Amino acid sequence: MHIPQFLSQEHLQLLFFGGKGGVGKTTCAAATALYLASAYPQKSFLLVSTDPAHSLSHAHVQETSLANLEIQEINAPRLLDEFKAKHNQSLKEIALRGTFLDEEDIDTFLHLSLPGLDELMAFLQIADLANQGGNDLIIVDTAPTGHTLRLMGLPALSKRWLQALDSLLAKSRYMQKIFKGQYSPDHLDSFLFDLSSSVDNLHTLMQDRERFRFVPVMLAEELSIYETELLLHDLKDMHVLTPEVIINAVLPEENECVVCQKRRKGQLNKIRNIHADGTFSDSELWAVPQYAMEMNSADNLRIFWEGVFAVRSDLFSAVPWGQEEGVEENCVYNPQPGPGQEMQLLLVAGKGGVGKTTLAAATSLRLGRDAPDKKILVFSTDPAHSLSACFQQEIGSAPRAVAANVTAMEIDAQAEFDQLKAVYQEELEAFLSNLSANMDLTFDREVMERVLDLSPPGLDEVMALLVATEHMDNKDYDLLILDCAPTGHLIRLLQTPEVIDEWLKAFFNLFLKYKQIFRLPKVSKKMVRMSKLLKKFRTLLQDEGRSALIAVSILTEMALAETRDLMTECAGLQVNVPVLFCNMATRDSECPLCHRLFEQEQTVKEQFEKELEFLPQTVIYRCGTPEGTDNLVRLGDQLFELNIE
Repeated sequence: MHIPQFLSQEHLQLLFFGGKGGVGKTTCAAATALYLASAYPQKSFLLVSTDPAHSLSHAHVQETSLANLEIQEINAPRLLDEFKAKHNQSLKEIALRGTFLDEEDIDTFLHLSLPGLDELMAFLQIADLANQGGNDLIIVDTAPTGHTLRLMGLPALSKRWLQALDSLLAKSRYMQKIFKGQYSPDHLDSFLFDLSSSVDNLHTLMQDRERFRFVPVMLAEELSIYETELLLHDLKDMHVLTPEVIINAVLPEENECVVCQKRRKGQLNKIRNIHADGTFSDSELWAVPQYAMEMNSADNLRIFWEGVFAVRSDLFSAVPWGQEEGVEENCVYNPQPGPGQEMQLLLVAGKGGVGKTTLAAATSLRLGRDAPDKKILVFSTDPAHSLSACFQQEIGSAPRAVAANVTAMEIDAQAEFDQLKAVYQEELEAFLSNLSANMDLTFDREVMERVLDLSPPGLDEVMALLVATEHMDNKDYDLLILDCAPTGHLIRLLQTPEVIDEWLKAFFNLFLKYKQIFRLPKVSKKMVRMSKLLKKFRTLLQDEGRSALIAVSILTEMALAETRDLMTECAGLQVNVPVLFCNMATRDSECPLCHRLFEQEQTVKEQFEKELEFLPQTVIYRCGTPEGTDNLVRLGDQLFELNIE
C-alpha cells in the first residue's frame, strides 16, 4: 500500500494537522494516531487538540484500547489559571524591580495582559510535552487556519513578551552592578531562562525537517483551496515545509448517482486546476475518499487511511472541462422570516467549514435587494479571510462594492493593532525626547516602549471589529453582517470586549496617575474612541431588536456539539439567535452513498430538533456551487421567507 510519508517516517517527533475549519483535521489527526499506535506498538503516542472548540472527544478516539496512545484536549483557560498561580509572584517581582508602576498597577496588568491566551498557553503546553520527551510522537489537531498561523508564529511573539519581561529586570541588574560591583542571577533570571529555553527548544524542533511535519488538510472546494494556498504561502515564509497535502472527501468514481457524478466532476476540475497551475508544486497531493459513515468512532477511524491514494494526472484526465454547476432551485426547506427593518448587526456563526462565509455573503445580497435604501457592509475579522474566494473578486481592508448597496471588507486585525502601536511609539518617542536631559530614563524608556507587547488576548480582533462599528457610528452603513471566526474563537471574541474595556480603564488610570510620564494625547484620544465604540458594540449586541446571531451548522454529531456550546454562550451573553441554518444537507435518493448519508443526517437532525427545540431550524441542501455573485443571489433568494420590509 502506497501511503503518505508521515504514516511511515520513523524520525518524526511532532506532527501538526491544519487547515480551514470543517475539512477533517480532527479526523486526519485521530486516524493517524490510531494507525501509528497500532503499527508501532513499541512506541508511545500523544494526540493533542489546540482548538478552543475541541472535537477529539466527539470522535470517540478514547474508545480505543491501545495502551501506547494518550489523548489530551488542551484547556487554555485552565492552563492560564495554573500559569498565573505558579508564576504570578515571579512576574510581580520582575515588574516591581524594573518599573515606576506600583503593586496595584502591576496586579491589574498581570490580570489582563498575558498575550494570545489560547495560542500561547497551547504553545507552552506543547513545548513542555515535547521537552519532557515522554512520547515518541506528538500529533496535534490544530484550530482553523488563521489561529493556527498565530500558533506557528508564537516563537516570535513569545520572544517579544519574554524580552519585555527581561527589560524590567535590566534596571535591577544595572543597579546591583553599580552598588555591589556585580550582578548574581537569581530565581527570576532562572524563571525567564526556563521559559525562554522551552520556547527555543520547540522552535528548533519545528524547524527540523526530519523531526517535524505540518500536513495541510483541505477539500476540493474553492474556499478551502483558496485558504490552503494562503496557509502554504505563510508557512513557507516561516520556513516550514509541507511535503504532503491531504484532499479529503473526494467522491468515488464508481458511483452512478447523477448528483454524485456532478459533484465529483466539480471536485476533479478543482484538483486539475491546482495541479496544472503549480500552486501546490512543493507538495505531494493525497486524496481520501468520501466515506458513507461519519468518522465518529474508533472503528470507523481505523479504516480512514485505507482508501488514501496519491493524486496523479490520470485521476482527472477523462473529466471534461466546463463550468461548475450553478445553484439550483428549491435548495432550502423551511425558510424563516428575514431580519426586521430595525436590524443593524447580524453575526453569522458556527463551526469551521459549515458555510458561514457563503451564507453571510448570500444574506447580504438578499437583504441588499430587499431593502435598496439600506447600505449594507459584510465583513470578516477572521485571520483567514474567505470573502474574496466567495465573491470571486478581490476583497481587502478597504470597502469594496459587490452590489448596488452592498459593500464587503476583510479587515486586517494585526494591521489595526500595529497602527495603534505605531502611534504609541511615535508619540512616546517625541515625549521622551522633550524631557530634560538630566533625567535618566534609560530603563523606564524600554519598559514604556514595550507596554503594548503586554496587551490582552484578542485586542487586535476587537480593534478590527471596532473599525466596522465606527463605520456604522459614522452613518456609513445601516446594517453590518459579520462573517465570524469558528465557534471557539468567536466565543472568545464575544467575551473579549469586557476584558478590553477593563484594560482601557487600567490605561486611563495609568495616564491620570502618572500624568507627568504618560502624556500621550493622540494615544489617549484613540483609546477614548475605542472605549466609546466598545460600549456601543456591547449595547448593540444585547439589543434583540437591532442585533441577532444567525447560527450555521451541518448535520453531524461534532457540529451538533459545537452548536450546543455556541447556544449556551449566546444565552449567557444575552445574544439573540432567531434561526439555525443546517447547511450542506444530503437529499435522499436510490444512490447507496446518498441514502446512507441522508439516514445519518436525519438521525442528527432529530437530535438538533430535540435538544434545540426552542430554535427555528432551516435545512439547506447541497444544490450546486454557491460561488460568485450570481450564484450567491440565487441562494440568497431562497434563504428567507419574507422581505426585510
